[in-house]
Formats: sequence, structure tokens, C-alpha cells
Amino acid sequence: MKKHNKLSELASTAICGNDISSSVLYVSALAIAFAGQYAWITLLIVSLVLFLFRKIYGEVVGALPLNGGAYNALLNTTSKSVASFAATLTLLSYMATAVISANEAIHYLHHLIPAIPIIIATIVLLSFFALLTIGGVSESAKVAIGIFLFHLGSFILLSGFIVFFLVNNGFGLFFENWHLPTTGGSITNAIFLGFAASMLGVSGFESSANFVEEQKKGVFPKTLKNMWIVVSVINPLTAIFALALFTLPVLQSDAYQNTLLIEMASYVGGDWLAILIGVDAFLVLSGAVLTSFVGVSGLLERMALDRILPQFFLKKNKKGSSYRIILIFLLLTVSVLLITKGNVKLLAGVYTISFLSVMALFGIGNILLKVKRNRLPRPEKASWGAIIFAITAVLVALIGNIIMKPAEGVPSNLSVFLEYFIPSILFIIVMLNRTALLKFVLKLIHSIFDPFRNFVFKSDKKILSLIHNINSQEFVYFTKNDDVATLNKVLLYIQKNEHTKKIKVVTATGNGNEINDQFRNDIRVVDREYPAISIEFIEIDDRFGPELINRLSKEWGIPINFMFIGSPGDHFPYKVEELGGVRLII
Repeated sequence: MKKHNKLSELASTAICGNDISSSVLYVSALAIAFAGQYAWITLLIVSLVLFLFRKIYGEVVGALPLNGGAYNALLNTTSKSVASFAATLTLLSYMATAVISANEAIHYLHHLIPAIPIIIATIVLLSFFALLTIGGVSESAKVAIGIFLFHLGSFILLSGFIVFFLVNNGFGLFFENWHLPTTGGSITNAIFLGFAASMLGVSGFESSANFVEEQKKGVFPKTLKNMWIVVSVINPLTAIFALALFTLPVLQSDAYQNTLLIEMASYVGGDWLAILIGVDAFLVLSGAVLTSFVGVSGLLERMALDRILPQFFLKKNKKGSSYRIILIFLLLTVSVLLITKGNVKLLAGVYTISFLSVMALFGIGNILLKVKRNRLPRPEKASWGAIIFAITAVLVALIGNIIMKPAEGVPSNLSVFLEYFIPSILFIIVMLNRTALLKFVLKLIHSIFDPFRNFVFKSDKKILSLIHNINSQEFVYFTKNDDVATLNKVLLYIQKNEHTKKIKVVTATGNGNEINDQFRNDIRVVDREYPAISIEFIEIDDRFGPELINRLSKEWGIPINFMFIGSPGDHFPYKVEELGGVRLII
């Protein structure tokens, strides 16, 4: 397989930055609709929350630099079931983002070229970015960079025209709007609802963590900083510009909610600037579609490696892309588009609740990392106060979006979210408990078809073979003189989270580790305690490290992500990412 190049800072920022920076097209108008003249304040509060999440994401991904985002954080601190809950929310967030962004992009293009059929063109756009992602993440990044730079350039140009206009005409309208009666009855209520709506503008911030393995060393924290700078500047500034150009009643009208930037461009620069902004809107929303495909590919591949999803998804092409994941995701997004008949506002609840929940779970993952993996080295640390404040802020936004009154004729955010979440999580639950379900099916077949012995015999043989194939996967635990209590925790974790009957307990004595009789006796005690799991103790005269892990993985045919270690301390000579995906379970 051809090894693809790692992504640079600009490429990584562009891939996830197109998603978060495209929020300028709608979030400022949305914030004004709820918070009125205080919209720019709510957007600055969002910037503060995002600043705190930079440290949270930096600590978690710095300690565990593997694809999967919140799923990876919770997988290494809790259990597969909890991690799968976060993964389901992330998947729904990407699905909604892809469909909404593609549909909105085509609506902007339709505004410029009315003859374009919206549904068909949306499907074509989704298919284009699916094929682009299949072509490799490096190739996708080139397109993302072009879109990202064009978007920033367009906004700078529009800002220049607006500043020139205001210098000549003054800021009187901004102050008139400031003294108007407060939207929603009270300043507190206006800022609360405005903040909840404004948090939609940070969707995409979590995407970088889902493809961190594709990035060059040290790039990930830079992507967080760059996204924070972009969203902290363009969203509040757009709200200030809008309040300085138009009256508040005009801004809160339906006509300005979806095309605010185009109206601003037309007002200060004429039709040509409005067309340019329309083209920019089409491109950057298309870039958000690309973000979804890249992010979901990294997430689902990691879940398939951990056997939560079928191994079918792991097939790669020559470019190193998991093309089956991308094609399945494409079919999912197209089906959702057709089911909603192009009315993607129905997905607002899925989009909002999913990604806010993922951010909250990432903060919880940071807490668990501090408590349960405190010895794990990490390049930076978030303070307890910052974590609590950030999680609280996200939960406040989540509550605000749940209680927020939907548009007329549109179901509540929560009801639409549950319509998509419940089937998705049921599928994941089935995958996590498939051996138990298979055994249940086996018993059901016996009770019904015992009179038909031939049929029962054949079914019994096939299902037992399937269970055996699942449980035949061997796992490896590297240790050095752990006591019996620690070994018991390892076996409890494996028994609860993995489907296996074989485990190799390996000690590398080349590092100067000496195996004492007490340790050998502890191995025998644990072996007797878990008769359903075959424990093989192996002493290897070699040094523990990436070379040994890779060699044993090849010799034994055991994937590295089925090898476990305890949390390393500060003096551990290797970083977690250098070990090739070894999992931390203690």
C-alpha cells in the first residue's frame, strides 16, 4: 500500500476550518434573531468557551493522539459502550453537517443560477466530495486549502468595503439599534438564547481530532488555535457590521436570515460583490461537506479496528482511503436528503444536539483522563476550573437549543434528534452484544426446531463457528511485575469489553526486568480465577518498545490495537503514538 504524506498546518486547518468558518453565513444572523443588539456579545462568549476547549482538546489528543475524537478519549478511559455512545453522536453530527451544508451550498448556487435542480445538484455535490475523499486525504486537502483561502480573502474584501462605507456614513445606526427594546423581554433571556444559537458556529472544531493521525507532528494544537482565531474574529465582527448597516427589525426578518452576507455585500459594494459572496458561500459550504467525509472516515475506521463495526469497513484502496466507509456514508447522506425531500431544516435538531453533546463528552473525557490516567504524559493541561466552566457552558447551550421554540411547521429539535439517534444507537448496541444475541438466537432455534434435528444441527454448527471466530481473536497484555490486583483489573476489563478466550501476558526482560516467583504465582492465581479465558505467560529476552510490538504483531498475527499496556509514567521512553495504537486499559 502506498504511504500517503501527512497533512501540514495549512492543509489540516483548511479541512476543518471550512466547516467552522462557514458558520459566518448563518450564525451572526441567527444570533441577532435571538439576542438582537447583543448578538456580538454572545458570539464573543462563544469565543471564550472555544478558547477553553482548545486546552481540553489539546490535553486529551496530546495524551492520546489517535483518530476518533471523543470516542478515542472515552475508549481509553471508560468502556466500549460509553465510547460508542459518543461515536454515535459524532456520526450523526457529521451526517447532518454534510446534508445541510451541501443543500445550503446548492441553494446559494441556485440563487446565482436558477435553472439548477436543487435535489439532484445536492446529490452530485455529495458524490463529488465522496469521490474526492476516496482519492486520498492529501488530494482532498488541496481542494480544501483553495476553498479556505478564497473564503478568507472574500471576507477580508467584504470587510474592507463595509469599513469604507461606515467611515463615510458613520456608526449611527449601530447605536440606534443598541437603544432599541431588548429582544425576548430581558437582556438575560436574550443573551441566553443568543448564546445557545451562537454555539452552532463552533461546529467543526471537533473535526481535527477525528483525523489527527493524518496530520504532521505538532500540527493538531495549531489547527485548534487557527480555528479559534478565525471564528473569534469573523462571527462577532459580522454581527457588528450587520447592526451598523441595517435596522434590527430588518435583520430579524426571514429575508435576511439565510442571505445576510449577500445583502451586506449588495448594500456596500453592489451586485458584483454580492455575486462574489454568493460564490464564496457555495464553495465554503462545499468545503464543510469535505470536512464531514474526512472526519467520518477516521472515526468509523477506528471503530472498525476495535470491532464495534464490521471488518468490512477496513478495506483500503491504493491511496490509503477506507473507500467502503466513504461510500456507505454517501448512501446514508443521500437517503437522508431524499427522506426529508430537501427540507433539511428538519435536521437542525440532529445537527445541534449531536455536536454540542460531543463537545460535552470530550470535556468529560478530559476529566476522566485526569482522574484515571493521571500518569500519562501530555504536552499541555487544562485547568479544572476551565473544564468545569466549558462543560457547563456547552450544557447551557444544549438546554437552550432543546427548549428553543422551532419554526412553524418544524418539529422540536429533541424529537427530530431522537428519530435519528435511537435507530443508530440500537445498531451499535447490537454490534457490541452480538455474541450474546447470537447465543440467544441459538437457544431460540433449539426450542423451536428441535423436532427438525437436521435443521437444528446445521444452524447450530454455523452459529457456533461464528461465535468461535469472534472469540478466537487473541489479545496481548505487556506488563512488568504487576501484582495480582492489577492483573485482575486487566482480566475484568477484557472480559467486559472484548470477545475472546485467549490472552498472552508478555514481559520483556531486556529492559532489566526480573521476573520473581511471586509474579509467576500471581499469573497462576488469575489463570485459575478466569477458567473461560486461556492465559499464556511469555518471557521475552528483548527490550520493550515499538520494534518489539511490531515484531510480535507480525509473528503472532495479532493487530497492534488488540495489544494492551498500563498507563505509562513520566519517565516512559516512548510516546503513546509511537507504539502504533496500543491501548491503555489500566
